[in-house]
Amino acid sequence: MTFEQLKLIPPILKALAKENYTQPTPIQEQAIPPVLAGRDLFGCAQTGTGKTAAFLLPIIQLLSAQQGRPSGKRVIRSLILTPTRELAIQISDNFKSYGRFLNLRSAVIVGGVSQKAQEQALEQGMDILIATPGRLIDLMNQGFADLRHVQILVLDEADRMLDMGFIHDMRRIIAKLPAKRQTLFFSATMPPEIKSLVDSLLTNPMKIEITPVSSTAERIKQALYFVDKPNKLPLLIDLLQDKSIESALVFTRTKHGADRLVRGLTKAKITAQAIHGDKSQNARQAALNNFKQGVTRMLVATDIAARGIDIEELSHVINYNLPNIPETYVHRIGRTGRAGLSGIAISFCEYEEIPYLKDIEKLIKQKIPVIGDHPYPMTMNESTPTAVRETRTSVTSSEDRVTRGHRKGTNRNDSAGRKGTFEGSGRPWKRRS
Repeated sequence: MTFEQLKLIPPILKALAKENYTQPTPIQEQAIPPVLAGRDLFGCAQTGTGKTAAFLLPIIQLLSAQQGRPSGKRVIRSLILTPTRELAIQISDNFKSYGRFLNLRSAVIVGGVSQKAQEQALEQGMDILIATPGRLIDLMNQGFADLRHVQILVLDEADRMLDMGFIHDMRRIIAKLPAKRQTLFFSATMPPEIKSLVDSLLTNPMKIEITPVSSTAERIKQALYFVDKPNKLPLLIDLLQDKSIESALVFTRTKHGADRLVRGLTKAKITAQAIHGDKSQNARQAALNNFKQGVTRMLVATDIAARGIDIEELSHVINYNLPNIPETYVHRIGRTGRAGLSGIAISFCEYEEIPYLKDIEKLIKQKIPVIGDHPYPMTMNESTPTAVRETRTSVTSSEDRVTRGHRKGTNRNDSAGRKGTFEGSGRPWKRRS
């Protein structure tokens, strides 16, 4: 199928050609026709599937068709709510690209920056408002944002907005919208809360599911390292001696953990910056730009801040901490292996994270290949549950290694090194004295 067959208007097709878009992705192919027809839509899709264009392209076309109205201040006709500043900016950039040949105006309303310019943008008027819930509520309370004319509402990354505690803000915002409207709802995961929200907000929606969350992209190679918590940083530094890992997005569980990891990497002379909710918008944008330009080798992020990070050709994702929500693991590793490219996902698992690992493997319906031949194997002792030892005694064979091929691992206490100590041996983890 082509974009022409989706009945997109010539100015949009011209813009897509400028962006070198050759054919629609599955979610674009399935979503654009019903949105153009005015239907509500629920899309369950992971990052990298092209869902931003799936809702922006038909919205631009629908709004441009109404341009014959009398001149005057523009009113907000479409509201796009998104959880993070980075994602809002990314959507805005996409809008400018797709709508470059049409007379439509958009604005971004996010926290972390002065609201003065945002007040001025609202005063001047716009067709599309892209906003994070917190700042939009602030401006609504101050009388700057008028949502009475919204025709199309988009809730993007709805599951993450729930995780961030935006549910009450979302409901307050939606209460100010016209009851008669078109609603487009996108989520990477499908927890029960999302199902309940879909039922309450959408009317006879078209439902689209692309790449079910329980499956991981076939092109992504996964690797698991069992390691004690104090040895995670030394192991990461050791892995990064491999120059083929030119850059990687590293996930930590907490903001403080991200900052601590950056300090450790910097001390080891590995360039790294953190991106999380405590950073200002300018600092977050600078860190992201440095990473994209290759100035920074490691971008360390929390899950919330990482939503909206759009990096082409990202070869490695590293789970420094395993997430306690299994769907989050799928979302994390989906940031590599995008647009038909290959990718590698490396995960560290400390003893306390083994229950998280079990949940992840249950969800993805596969065992993550274990790399046992490394300098910092997890210490096993008599208190370790027998079941854990029995299920983790074997490691991957050399042809399954995804980081550096066959390593000649060197234990910290053995300067001579031992070749393939764990490889295919089926032996338990080495016990340290």
